[in-house]
Parts: sequence; C-alpha cells; structure tokens
Amino acid sequence: MTQTATGVARRAGFSLFSPRKQVPGDFWGGLAAMLVALPAAIAFGVTVYAAIGPAYAAYGALAGIIGATVVGLVASTLGGTDRLISAPCAPAAAVLSAFAIDLVGQGVTSGSIVLLLIMLGVLAGIVQLLLGFVGVGTLIKYIPYPVVSGYLSGVGLIIIGGQIPIFLGAQGGMRWWETLLSPWLWNWHSVAIGGTTILVAVVAPRLTQKVPGIILGIAAGLCTYFGLATHDPALWEVANNPLVVGPLGATGEGYFASISGRWHEIGELRLGQIAGLFGSALTLAVLLSIDTLKTCVVLDQLTRSHHDSNRELIAQGMANVAAAAVGGIPGAGTMGATLVSLNSGATTRATGILEGLFALVAALILGSFIAWIPVATLAGILILIGVRMIDKEPLRFVESRATVFDFAVVVAVIVVALSVGLIAASAVGVAMAIILFVREQIGGTVVRHKVYVNQMSSTWYRPEAEVRVLDQKGDQAVIFELQGSLFFGNTQQLWADLEQEINTRSYIIIDLKRVQSVDVTAAHLLNQVRDAVQERGARLLLSNVRENLPNGRNLREFFEQTGLMDADDDTVRVFPELDSAIAWVEDRILGEIESAPEEEAPMQLHDMDLFAKRKDETLKELETRMQLRTYQPGEALYVRGAPGDELFWVRRGTIRIMAPLGAGRTRHIASFGRGDFFGGLAFLDNQPRSNDAVAHTVTEVYVLSREQFNQIAETHKKLAFNLIEAMARTLAMRLRHTEVELTMLQEY
Repeated sequence: MTQTATGVARRAGFSLFSPRKQVPGDFWGGLAAMLVALPAAIAFGVTVYAAIGPAYAAYGALAGIIGATVVGLVASTLGGTDRLISAPCAPAAAVLSAFAIDLVGQGVTSGSIVLLLIMLGVLAGIVQLLLGFVGVGTLIKYIPYPVVSGYLSGVGLIIIGGQIPIFLGAQGGMRWWETLLSPWLWNWHSVAIGGTTILVAVVAPRLTQKVPGIILGIAAGLCTYFGLATHDPALWEVANNPLVVGPLGATGEGYFASISGRWHEIGELRLGQIAGLFGSALTLAVLLSIDTLKTCVVLDQLTRSHHDSNRELIAQGMANVAAAAVGGIPGAGTMGATLVSLNSGATTRATGILEGLFALVAALILGSFIAWIPVATLAGILILIGVRMIDKEPLRFVESRATVFDFAVVVAVIVVALSVGLIAASAVGVAMAIILFVREQIGGTVVRHKVYVNQMSSTWYRPEAEVRVLDQKGDQAVIFELQGSLFFGNTQQLWADLEQEINTRSYIIIDLKRVQSVDVTAAHLLNQVRDAVQERGARLLLSNVRENLPNGRNLREFFEQTGLMDADDDTVRVFPELDSAIAWVEDRILGEIESAPEEEAPMQLHDMDLFAKRKDETLKELETRMQLRTYQPGEALYVRGAPGDELFWVRRGTIRIMAPLGAGRTRHIASFGRGDFFGGLAFLDNQPRSNDAVAHTVTEVYVLSREQFNQIAETHKKLAFNLIEAMARTLAMRLRHTEVELTMLQEY
C-alpha cells in the first residue's frame, strides 16, 4: 500500500522530500489552500443560508468565511496531522441546507432557523469530541487499500465532474456530461483561462522549483483574464461577472456586528427545539468525521506519515464547536484543499493555521483582490488535482485472477461514490473488503504443520532403546499446529484436513499457540472431532489453550462454555504447551504409567544405561568420587557462562535445559529424567556452559568433576574410555535425532 501511495504522490508531483525550507513551503501551501478553500466555503455558506431566503445569501457568504477561518485555525492548532487543511465542506453544506429547507417548510421563522443552524453545528462538534474520546477514530485503521484507492479515485472524479461546467463556463447548473455535449453553451473566455492555468501548472515545475506550479498557474489564469479584458470591456466589471469570484460582501464592522447579534439571540431557543437537533447533529458529526479521517488516510498514503485519528476527531470537534458558536459553517479535513497545499510544498500543520489566517486576511483586507480571481482558474487547478488523485495502480489487479476481486472492490467504491455518495461508497467498500477477507480465509488452510510423534519428539532425552520404539510406533500420534483465525469460513477445510487422521490415529494433538481467534462454529467443529475420537477410544490433546487471545477472549473459558472441555470426560486433555503433550503421548506409547515425582525411587549407578554391565567394584569406586546433590524446584544446577567442568546423572526428579533468547527471555529446549546424564558437551570441549540447567521438581543428581574424572582415568583407563565413548555415542544419537526433526520442520 505504501509503495502504491508513493507512486500516486510521484505521479501527482507531490514532493515527499522537498528541498524547500519548511516555512516557505507551509506559506505557499497555506496560501494555495486558502485560494481553493475560501471560495468553496463561501459557496457552501451561500448554499445553506440561501435556503432560508435570498436575503440571507450574503449572510451565508459571511458564515463560510468565518467557518474557513475558525475551523482552519483551531483544527490545525489542536490536531496533529501535518498538511491537513480543514474548512467547510460538502457534507456540512448538504446536511445543513436540507435541515434549513425542512424548517422553512415547517414555517419556522428565519431568525429561529439561523439560531438552530448554529446549535446544530455546536452539537455536531460535541458529538465529534465524544467520538474522539471513546476511541472511535482508531477504526479507520482497518480500512483496506482497495477501499482507500477507490475512495481516492472517486473523489478525484467527483472533483473533475463538479469543475467541468465551471471550467467551460456553462450556466444554469448543468451536469458535466450535459455540458460536454453542448459546446454551443461554452464560454470560450473561460476555456482559455482554465486551459492556460492547467498548462502553466503542469509545465512550470519542470522549469523552476522556487515557486509552486499551483501559484504560477493561478497567476497565469489572472494574466489571461486581464489580457482578454483588454479586448472585452465587460470583463472589467466585477459585480455580476460570472467569470470571477466576485465581491465577498464582508467588512470588519459587519463581521463583529453579526457575531454580537447572534449571541444575543441564542437565549431565544426553546429546550425542545434543541433536543430535536440531536438526530441531525449525529448524522452531521459522523459525516464530518468520516470525511476528515478519509482525508487523513489518503494523506498518510501520499506522505508516508501516520495520523492520530482520535486526536484529530477531538480537534475537529473543538473547531466545529468554535466555528458554529461564532456563526460559521462547520467543516472537516478537505481533500481538495489538502492536496493543493501538499502540491504547493506544505510540510507541517502550520499550513492549516496559515490557511485560516489567510482566509481571515483575504476576507477583511483583500476581498477586492479575491474578487478578481477567475473561477475557471480555480476549476482548472481542481481538475488537475482530481486527475492526479486517480490511482492507476489497481489496473494491474486485472492481470491476475487472484486480484480481480480486489479490482472489483475499487470499481464498486468509485461507482457508488459517483452515483450515490462518498459515505455510501465507504460502506460498500468496507463490506466488499470483508467479503474479500472471508474469501481469502476460505481459500487457505489454518494447518501450519502436520507431523507425527516419530518426526517431532518432545524435549525429553530418552534412552536409545526407547527412541527406537518411538521411531517405530510414533505414527500412532499426529500433531496439528494451527494458525490464524478459526471461524465459520474455514471450518470445512479444517475438517477435511483432520478427518483422515481422526479415523486412524490413537492420539490427535492440536496445538493452538498461533491461533488468533476462535468462533462458535469452530468450537462446534472441535466438539465433532472429540466425538469422533471418543467413538474409537482415542484421545484428543489440546496444547496452548490460552486464557488471553489477541481479541481478548479467554480460550479455556470459551471451550468450557461450548462443552469441549468437560471435567468428567478424559477424552480431551489440555496441556500448557506442545512439548508436554508430546511427552505425555510418548509415555503412553512406551507403556509408562504416570507417577508423582515424590513417588520416584532414586536410581543407582548400576541401573543406568551408561553404566550397565560394569563391575560392582568399579561402580562403587566411581560413586565414591561423585558428589550427591539435591536441588529444589526452580534452583539452578548451572547457568550460562559457568565452567563446563562437571558431568551430571539424574537419580530422581526432572531437569530442564533453558536456552537464552535475549532481553532476559529463555526457552525450554530439553528435559532430563531418571537415568539421564547431561552437561556433556561443555565437559568434552572444555568451554563455558551455553545454557541454564534448572530443577523442575525436587531432584537428586550424581556430579562428577573433571578433576575426579582425570583421577579415574589414571587408575581405570578402560572405564574412562568407555565412559567417554558412551557419552559421545549418546550425544551423537541426540544430535542425529535433532537433525531429522529440523529437516522435517523445513519441509513445512
């Protein structure tokens, strides 16, 4: 996703590592963003307040200016997203104008409608604050790339479609395709101005990097307009001139008077009227939040940055409360102005603050200058941005059957965005992405490994005779290591993987260490496995049944609730780790009976395989040279780095060998019980210990030091030689068995 977004940014001319200094870049970005956001904000304000009555159109223009100023300043100051431009937007205009039209139909007075519009904006901002505080913003992280790509392209096409009639100078609110099919309605002055703007904006970056192409394009549009005005005197009129923005109708005195007047009228609202706003406020808040977070996601894609969704929602909520409180139109992070600022060199969130300041300055001081900006110039800039927003990477998805559905998701998002709206497009995209995820899960397998006990033994080091038995009979037990999510979409495939082994093996081991989640359908499948195993008198062993899965579920408790684990049924046994489950099966195959550690009888030297067939006198002398030590559970026999000058034989109890993993962590790699010896490698090569030996139960060991061994070697050379030979043979057997296991694991 990052590479694709970087490609989009490169095609769009966005400089991710701009050589400009941050201040000039933010300055140009804020200025360019204002030139796009302010006229749009004025238009949105007029759209909303004109629904009350024609006399309120100028009132709406002022509301748009206030919204662009306050939202830009507050959202960028409190938010943490670099380059994000916040201003009045289309969702706000749509909801507020529909609300105003409905109130007009109900016969509500104009003054009350204005006040209710203010309160609606305030409540929507409060809802956004709550959404941010409860963490709803983090959900945006789960929007997949095809949805983002479709949304990006859909917004680009919507921008292009909305600007084509303006670019061509068509009047009467015609749609873009109607305008294209009616060239006799085009205003060729408008076409010339917009065409020059686009041409200069595209070519200028190839000639100079000192001034952004967007700014040069706007300057070229102005020059073209005034050049045409030399041949058409009518173009020197700013009032009622459809080719330019026109007078804003805002003065400093009128600005402050309007704010003061609105605050005096707030108290006239009734509590019932305010309570009736909550439904519309919730709708508006959700739309503004989605619009903002979608823009943040696209911005992350283009700049390889990372935004804080919840912080941004809180900032947007504060901005909308402030803007509405002073009579402005609420807003959101806007795609068009944000991309214009990015393309003009913006690098930090100071861009948004500058955009708000520029909007205020432009409205109060430079109103006459903004009035002369050709609307075709702004349309040309937005068309250029819209073209660059279209993501062409998904076209590659058509080349492979594996990604055709992903391409369908992109197309569906675009189609719905163009025909219904961006919010509906997001919902459709997420729904299709969920289907895509389910399809991928169904197509794969959750079985990571399938091996038999004679291919993967436990960490217990067993005598050579027992190893031969396990090699012959170990295929009675099969081990399934599962991974991922066990849910309704892959249970049938899992049953197909398990079915044959269930019907033939005496022991079925299922390891759940890498399982992320389990749903009720998967739990029901495991119940079926238990029933099938029970009918044959076999056993089902579950290992790593964790009490805290990544999704927060207690897996052990869940299995108990679904009936899989029953205290009265010994068909299912649960083990804390896979190794203990394998060891339990090995004991069953070898015919051993479980006994508590305290019931073990200490083993004498002559009972151990290593000393079998030795003379009693020799063993007695050997025993006199050994130390007899006792260790409590958890006590270390030796630690990593200790001298390797002692050999150990276990009389009773259990020893665990723990290998270091770094950062203070260790891993259990081997176990030794009665009759086993350990510590031979370091003893043979005279190197420090490479791991830790820890008593797992109360343990007694014989310990032979190197000094005593050397003395034995002087008087009993054959015993010393045979001892070394037996140790070497045992170590070689263990190494060979480990090599086989590693080879088997590499095949999976």
